[in-house]
Amino acid sequence: MILYRRADTLSPVRPPPEAGRSCRRKVTNLLLGIDIGGRRIKAGLVDSNGLLCRQLAVPTPADIEQFRYALESIITEIAGTARIEAVGVACKGIIDPETTKVEVVPGIFRFLEGVTLSQVVGAAVKEKVPVFADNDARVALMGERVWGAARGLRNVVMLTLGSGLGGAALVEGRLLHGKNSVGGHLGHVTINPRGPMCVCGNKGCLEAYFSGNAIEAEARAALCRGCESPMTAAFSNRPEDLTCEEIFRWAARQDPVAAAIVNRAIEYLAAGIAGLVHIFDPEMVILGGQISLNDTVLLPTIRAEVGWRTQRLIRRPVPIVRQQLSDPSGVIGAAALAHLCCQGRAEAKSLSARDRAFSGLIEN
Repeated sequence: MILYRRADTLSPVRPPPEAGRSCRRKVTNLLLGIDIGGRRIKAGLVDSNGLLCRQLAVPTPADIEQFRYALESIITEIAGTARIEAVGVACKGIIDPETTKVEVVPGIFRFLEGVTLSQVVGAAVKEKVPVFADNDARVALMGERVWGAARGLRNVVMLTLGSGLGGAALVEGRLLHGKNSVGGHLGHVTINPRGPMCVCGNKGCLEAYFSGNAIEAEARAALCRGCESPMTAAFSNRPEDLTCEEIFRWAARQDPVAAAIVNRAIEYLAAGIAGLVHIFDPEMVILGGQISLNDTVLLPTIRAEVGWRTQRLIRRPVPIVRQQLSDPSGVIGAAALAHLCCQGRAEAKSLSARDRAFSGLIEN
Protein backbone atom coordinates (compact mmCIF):
# COMPACT_ATOMS: atom_id res chain seq x y z
CA MET A 1 0.00 0.00 0.00
CA ILE A 2 1.36 3.42 -0.96
CA LEU A 3 0.85 6.20 1.55
CA TYR A 4 0.68 9.79 0.32
CA ARG A 5 1.94 12.84 2.14
CA ARG A 6 0.19 16.06 1.29
CA ALA A 7 2.61 18.97 1.35
CA ASP A 8 1.75 22.53 2.30
CA THR A 9 1.04 24.98 -0.51
CA LEU A 10 4.24 26.77 -1.46
CA SER A 11 4.96 29.85 -3.56
CA PRO A 12 8.08 31.64 -4.82
CA VAL A 13 9.76 34.08 -2.46
CA ARG A 14 9.53 36.80 -5.09
CA PRO A 15 6.23 36.07 -6.84
CA PRO A 16 4.67 38.01 -9.69
CA PRO A 17 1.83 40.42 -8.75
CA GLU A 18 -0.90 37.92 -9.60
CA ALA A 19 0.72 35.05 -7.70
CA GLY A 20 -1.23 35.77 -4.53
CA ARG A 21 -4.30 33.99 -5.78
CA SER A 22 -4.97 30.41 -4.72
CA CYS A 23 -5.04 27.45 -7.07
CA ARG A 24 -8.04 25.19 -7.39
CA ARG A 25 -8.06 21.52 -8.29
CA LYS A 26 -9.92 22.06 -11.58
CA VAL A 27 -7.67 24.83 -12.87
CA THR A 28 -6.63 24.02 -16.45
CA ASN A 29 -3.32 24.41 -18.27
CA LEU A 30 -1.19 23.33 -15.34
CA LEU A 31 2.33 21.96 -15.45
CA LEU A 32 3.14 18.67 -13.72
CA GLY A 33 6.53 18.62 -12.02
CA ILE A 34 8.06 15.33 -10.83
CA ASP A 35 11.20 14.99 -8.70
CA ILE A 36 12.70 11.50 -8.36
CA GLY A 37 14.58 11.72 -5.07
CA GLY A 38 16.67 9.26 -3.10
CA ARG A 39 13.97 8.82 -0.48
CA ARG A 40 10.77 10.03 -2.12
CA ILE A 41 9.15 10.63 -5.48
CA LYS A 42 7.45 14.01 -5.36
CA ALA A 43 4.89 15.34 -7.82
CA GLY A 44 3.15 18.70 -7.95
CA LEU A 45 0.82 20.79 -10.07
CA VAL A 46 2.30 24.21 -10.85
CA ASP A 47 0.63 27.12 -12.62
CA SER A 48 2.23 29.51 -15.12
CA ASN A 49 3.25 31.89 -12.31
CA GLY A 50 5.25 29.27 -10.42
CA LEU A 51 2.62 28.62 -7.76
CA LEU A 52 2.67 25.09 -6.40
CA CYS A 53 -1.03 24.26 -6.24
CA ARG A 54 -0.84 20.73 -4.91
CA GLN A 55 1.94 18.28 -4.02
CA LEU A 56 2.11 14.61 -3.07
CA ALA A 57 4.97 12.28 -2.24
CA VAL A 58 5.55 8.53 -2.04
CA PRO A 59 8.59 6.53 -0.91
CA THR A 60 11.04 5.81 -3.73
CA PRO A 61 10.82 2.09 -4.62
CA ALA A 62 13.87 -0.12 -5.10
CA ASP A 63 12.95 -1.82 -8.39
CA ILE A 64 11.55 -0.82 -11.74
CA GLU A 65 8.14 -2.51 -11.42
CA GLN A 66 7.36 -0.86 -8.09
CA PHE A 67 8.71 2.39 -9.52
CA ARG A 68 6.24 2.27 -12.42
CA TYR A 69 3.39 1.47 -10.05
CA ALA A 70 4.30 4.27 -7.63
CA LEU A 71 4.64 6.79 -10.44
CA GLU A 72 1.29 5.85 -11.98
CA SER A 73 -0.42 6.01 -8.58
CA ILE A 74 0.91 9.43 -7.62
CA ILE A 75 0.22 10.96 -11.05
CA THR A 76 -3.34 9.61 -11.10
CA GLU A 77 -3.99 10.91 -7.60
CA ILE A 78 -2.58 14.38 -8.11
CA ALA A 79 -3.83 15.08 -11.64
CA GLY A 80 -7.50 14.60 -10.85
CA THR A 81 -9.56 16.54 -13.40
CA ALA A 82 -6.86 19.11 -14.10
CA ARG A 83 -5.75 19.63 -17.67
CA ILE A 84 -1.99 19.12 -17.81
CA GLU A 85 -0.11 21.08 -20.45
CA ALA A 86 3.29 19.39 -20.07
CA VAL A 87 5.37 17.32 -17.64
CA GLY A 88 8.89 18.00 -16.37
CA VAL A 89 10.97 15.37 -14.57
CA ALA A 90 14.05 15.89 -12.37
CA CYS A 91 16.30 12.89 -11.76
CA LYS A 92 19.81 12.32 -10.46
CA GLY A 93 22.55 11.15 -12.77
CA ILE A 94 23.25 11.68 -16.45
CA ILE A 95 20.02 12.20 -18.38
CA ASP A 96 19.85 12.66 -22.14
CA PRO A 97 17.51 15.68 -22.48
CA GLU A 98 16.77 14.87 -26.12
CA THR A 99 15.42 11.38 -25.43
CA THR A 100 14.86 11.59 -21.61
CA LYS A 101 16.84 8.33 -21.33
CA VAL A 102 18.66 7.71 -18.04
CA GLU A 103 22.25 6.98 -19.11
CA VAL A 104 24.06 6.71 -15.77
CA VAL A 105 22.65 7.02 -12.29
CA PRO A 106 24.34 6.34 -8.92
CA GLY A 107 23.46 4.13 -5.98
CA ILE A 108 19.93 2.82 -5.48
CA PHE A 109 18.77 4.24 -8.82
CA ARG A 110 20.79 1.77 -10.91
CA PHE A 111 17.55 0.05 -11.93
CA LEU A 112 16.64 3.21 -13.87
CA GLU A 113 19.65 3.02 -16.19
CA GLY A 114 18.43 2.59 -19.76
CA VAL A 115 14.89 3.70 -18.88
CA THR A 116 13.30 6.40 -21.04
CA LEU A 117 11.50 8.59 -18.53
CA SER A 118 9.08 10.10 -21.05
CA GLN A 119 7.73 6.63 -21.83
CA VAL A 120 7.28 5.66 -18.18
CA VAL A 121 5.72 8.99 -17.21
CA GLY A 122 3.70 9.28 -20.43
CA ALA A 123 2.09 5.92 -19.78
CA ALA A 124 0.86 7.20 -16.41
CA VAL A 125 -0.63 10.46 -17.73
CA LYS A 126 -4.14 10.09 -19.16
CA GLU A 127 -3.76 12.77 -21.82
CA LYS A 128 -1.02 12.74 -24.42
CA VAL A 129 1.27 15.58 -23.34
CA PRO A 130 4.98 16.32 -23.90
CA VAL A 131 7.34 15.01 -21.22
CA PHE A 132 10.76 16.55 -20.61
CA ALA A 133 13.51 15.38 -18.25
CA ASP A 134 16.96 16.43 -17.10
CA ASN A 135 19.44 16.16 -14.25
CA ASP A 136 18.02 17.42 -10.95
CA ALA A 137 20.57 20.22 -10.48
CA ARG A 138 19.94 21.59 -13.98
CA VAL A 139 16.22 21.45 -13.28
CA ALA A 140 16.74 23.41 -10.04
CA LEU A 141 18.56 26.11 -12.02
CA MET A 142 15.68 26.22 -14.50
CA GLY A 143 13.31 26.94 -11.64
CA GLU A 144 15.47 29.86 -10.52
CA ARG A 145 15.74 31.11 -14.09
CA VAL A 146 11.99 31.17 -14.67
CA TRP A 147 10.62 32.16 -11.25
CA GLY A 148 13.55 32.77 -8.90
CA ALA A 149 16.89 34.49 -8.34
CA ALA A 150 18.23 34.01 -11.90
CA ARG A 151 15.39 35.77 -13.74
CA GLY A 152 16.80 38.00 -16.48
CA LEU A 153 20.37 36.68 -16.09
CA ARG A 154 22.40 34.90 -18.78
CA ASN A 155 25.43 33.56 -16.87
CA VAL A 156 24.70 31.73 -13.62
CA VAL A 157 26.26 28.90 -11.63
CA MET A 158 24.14 26.86 -9.23
CA LEU A 159 25.23 24.29 -6.66
CA THR A 160 22.73 22.01 -4.93
CA LEU A 161 23.96 21.07 -1.47
CA GLY A 162 22.37 17.86 -0.23
CA SER A 163 23.51 14.32 0.45
CA GLY A 164 25.75 14.88 -2.59
CA LEU A 165 26.77 18.05 -4.38
CA GLY A 166 25.07 18.77 -7.70
CA GLY A 167 25.75 21.57 -10.10
CA ALA A 168 24.53 23.37 -13.20
CA ALA A 169 25.62 26.30 -15.30
CA LEU A 170 23.80 28.77 -17.51
CA VAL A 171 26.24 30.09 -20.13
CA GLU A 172 25.18 33.00 -22.36
CA GLY A 173 21.56 32.09 -21.72
CA ARG A 174 21.98 28.40 -22.59
CA LEU A 175 22.00 25.52 -20.14
CA LEU A 176 25.34 23.71 -20.28
CA HIS A 177 25.05 20.02 -21.22
CA GLY A 178 28.26 19.12 -23.03
CA LYS A 179 28.73 16.32 -25.56
CA ASN A 180 27.39 13.49 -23.38
CA SER A 181 25.13 15.52 -21.04
CA VAL A 182 27.81 15.45 -18.33
CA GLY A 183 28.49 19.20 -18.44
CA GLY A 184 27.75 20.97 -15.18
CA HIS A 185 28.51 18.10 -12.79
CA LEU A 186 30.39 20.63 -10.69
CA GLY A 187 30.58 18.48 -7.58
CA HIS A 188 33.10 16.28 -9.37
CA VAL A 189 35.69 18.99 -9.92
CA THR A 190 38.95 17.74 -8.37
CA ILE A 191 40.19 19.96 -5.55
CA ASN A 192 42.74 17.52 -4.08
CA PRO A 193 44.39 14.94 -6.35
CA ARG A 194 45.22 12.77 -3.32
CA GLY A 195 41.89 13.23 -1.62
CA PRO A 196 39.31 10.62 -0.58
CA MET A 197 37.54 8.38 -3.08
CA CYS A 198 34.33 9.74 -4.54
CA VAL A 199 31.25 7.81 -5.64
CA CYS A 200 32.12 8.75 -9.26
CA GLY A 201 35.42 6.81 -9.09
CA ASN A 202 37.64 9.90 -8.91
CA LYS A 203 39.68 11.05 -5.91
CA GLY A 204 39.39 14.39 -4.18
CA CYS A 205 36.15 15.65 -5.73
CA LEU A 206 34.52 18.71 -4.20
CA GLU A 207 31.57 16.46 -3.27
CA ALA A 208 33.93 14.29 -1.21
CA TYR A 209 34.66 17.32 0.99
CA PHE A 210 31.38 19.22 1.04
CA SER A 211 28.17 17.20 0.99
CA GLY A 212 25.83 15.76 3.55
CA ASN A 213 27.48 12.34 3.21
CA ALA A 214 31.01 13.75 3.52
CA ILE A 215 30.20 15.87 6.59
CA GLU A 216 28.44 12.95 8.31
CA ALA A 217 31.39 10.66 7.52
CA GLU A 218 33.81 13.15 9.11
CA ALA A 219 31.70 13.42 12.24
CA ARG A 220 31.38 9.65 12.65
CA ALA A 221 35.11 9.27 12.10
CA ALA A 222 35.64 11.77 14.94
CA LEU A 223 33.43 9.58 17.12
CA CYS A 224 35.50 6.51 16.24
CA ARG A 225 38.74 8.36 17.06
CA GLY A 226 37.39 9.26 20.47
CA CYS A 227 37.31 13.04 19.96
CA GLU A 228 35.63 14.63 22.96
CA SER A 229 32.96 17.32 22.79
CA PRO A 230 29.33 17.73 23.85
CA MET A 231 28.24 16.51 20.39
CA THR A 232 30.33 13.35 20.42
CA ALA A 233 29.17 12.59 23.96
CA ALA A 234 25.53 12.95 22.90
CA PHE A 235 25.91 10.56 19.95
CA SER A 236 28.53 8.12 21.25
CA ASN A 237 25.97 5.29 21.54
CA ARG A 238 23.94 6.19 18.44
CA PRO A 239 26.31 7.38 15.67
CA GLU A 240 23.74 6.55 13.00
CA ASP A 241 21.60 9.47 14.28
CA LEU A 242 24.39 11.99 13.75
CA THR A 243 23.04 13.70 10.62
CA CYS A 244 24.36 16.68 8.70
CA GLU A 245 21.51 18.76 10.10
CA GLU A 246 22.55 17.85 13.66
CA ILE A 247 26.21 18.65 12.94
CA PHE A 248 25.33 22.15 11.72
CA ARG A 249 23.11 22.61 14.76
CA TRP A 250 25.95 21.68 17.12
CA ALA A 251 28.39 23.86 15.17
CA ALA A 252 26.05 26.84 15.72
CA ARG A 253 26.35 26.10 19.47
CA GLN A 254 30.14 26.35 19.13
CA ASP A 255 30.77 22.66 19.71
CA PRO A 256 34.52 22.36 18.95
CA VAL A 257 34.33 19.11 16.92
CA ALA A 258 31.24 20.11 14.96
CA ALA A 259 32.62 23.61 14.30
CA ALA A 260 35.94 22.22 13.04
CA ILE A 261 34.17 19.80 10.66
CA VAL A 262 31.77 22.44 9.30
CA ASN A 263 34.46 25.13 8.93
CA ARG A 264 36.75 22.75 7.04
CA ALA A 265 33.94 21.72 4.69
CA ILE A 266 32.96 25.35 4.03
CA GLU A 267 36.57 26.26 3.29
CA TYR A 268 36.75 23.57 0.59
CA LEU A 269 33.37 24.64 -0.81
CA ALA A 270 34.47 28.28 -1.00
CA ALA A 271 37.71 27.33 -2.76
CA GLY A 272 35.73 25.23 -5.24
CA ILE A 273 33.30 28.08 -5.92
CA ALA A 274 36.23 30.46 -6.48
CA GLY A 275 37.54 28.11 -9.16
CA LEU A 276 34.11 27.96 -10.80
CA VAL A 277 33.88 31.76 -10.75
CA HIS A 278 37.15 31.94 -12.68
CA ILE A 279 35.87 29.39 -15.22
CA PHE A 280 32.37 30.78 -15.83
CA ASP A 281 32.65 34.48 -14.81
CA PRO A 282 28.99 34.32 -13.68
CA GLU A 283 26.63 37.15 -12.86
CA MET A 284 25.52 35.17 -9.80
CA VAL A 285 26.19 31.97 -7.86
CA ILE A 286 23.12 30.30 -6.36
CA LEU A 287 23.24 27.76 -3.53
CA GLY A 288 20.30 25.37 -3.29
CA GLY A 289 19.44 22.12 -1.55
CA GLN A 290 18.72 21.34 2.08
CA ILE A 291 22.16 22.35 3.42
CA SER A 292 21.75 25.82 1.90
CA LEU A 293 19.11 26.47 4.58
CA ASN A 294 22.10 27.05 6.90
CA ASP A 295 22.77 30.27 5.00
CA THR A 296 23.65 32.32 8.08
CA VAL A 297 26.60 29.96 8.63
CA LEU A 298 27.53 29.37 4.99
CA LEU A 299 27.17 32.67 3.16
CA PRO A 300 29.36 35.10 5.17
CA THR A 301 32.39 32.78 5.05
CA ILE A 302 31.89 31.76 1.42
CA ARG A 303 31.43 35.36 0.24
CA ALA A 304 34.58 36.48 2.05
CA GLU A 305 36.68 33.53 0.79
CA VAL A 306 35.48 33.76 -2.81
CA GLY A 307 35.92 37.54 -2.73
CA TRP A 308 39.62 37.57 -1.90
CA ARG A 309 40.37 34.58 -4.13
CA THR A 310 38.78 36.12 -7.24
CA GLN A 311 39.13 39.90 -6.86
CA ARG A 312 42.38 40.17 -8.84
CA LEU A 313 40.98 38.78 -12.10
CA ILE A 314 37.21 39.14 -11.76
CA ARG A 315 37.46 42.75 -10.44
CA ARG A 316 33.90 42.80 -9.13
CA PRO A 317 31.96 41.15 -6.33
CA VAL A 318 30.01 38.14 -7.57
CA PRO A 319 26.66 37.81 -5.73
CA ILE A 320 26.41 34.48 -3.90
CA VAL A 321 22.83 33.88 -2.79
CA ARG A 322 20.53 31.15 -1.61
CA GLN A 323 17.85 29.87 -3.97
CA GLN A 324 14.69 31.96 -3.95
CA LEU A 325 12.14 29.27 -4.72
CA SER A 326 10.68 28.12 -1.44
CA ASP A 327 10.24 24.56 -2.73
CA PRO A 328 13.38 22.52 -1.94
CA SER A 329 11.98 19.33 -3.49
CA GLY A 330 12.61 20.21 -7.15
CA VAL A 331 8.97 19.99 -8.22
CA ILE A 332 8.74 23.67 -9.22
CA GLY A 333 12.05 23.39 -11.06
CA ALA A 334 10.74 20.39 -12.99
CA ALA A 335 7.66 22.40 -13.95
CA ALA A 336 9.93 25.25 -15.05
CA LEU A 337 11.81 22.82 -17.31
CA ALA A 338 8.52 21.83 -18.96
CA HIS A 339 7.54 25.50 -19.26
CA LEU A 340 10.79 26.48 -20.99
CA CYS A 341 10.79 23.45 -23.30
CA CYS A 342 7.22 24.18 -24.39
CA GLN A 343 8.22 27.78 -25.05
CA GLY A 344 11.17 26.59 -27.10
CA ARG A 345 8.97 24.30 -29.18
CA ALA A 346 6.46 27.06 -29.84
CA GLU A 347 9.23 29.44 -30.91
CA ALA A 348 10.76 26.79 -33.16
CA LYS A 349 7.37 26.15 -34.81
CA SER A 350 6.87 29.88 -35.29
CA LEU A 351 10.29 30.25 -36.91
CA SER A 352 9.64 27.21 -39.09
CA ALA A 353 6.30 28.63 -40.24
CA ARG A 354 7.93 31.96 -41.07
CA ASP A 355 10.71 30.17 -42.97
CA ARG A 356 8.14 28.23 -45.00
CA ALA A 357 6.18 31.41 -45.72
CA PHE A 358 9.36 33.21 -46.73
CA SER A 359 10.33 30.30 -49.02
CA GLY A 360 6.88 30.47 -50.61
CA LEU A 361 7.30 34.20 -51.29
CA ILE A 362 10.66 33.57 -52.96
CA GLU A 363 9.25 30.76 -55.11
CA ASN A 364 6.32 32.91 -56.21
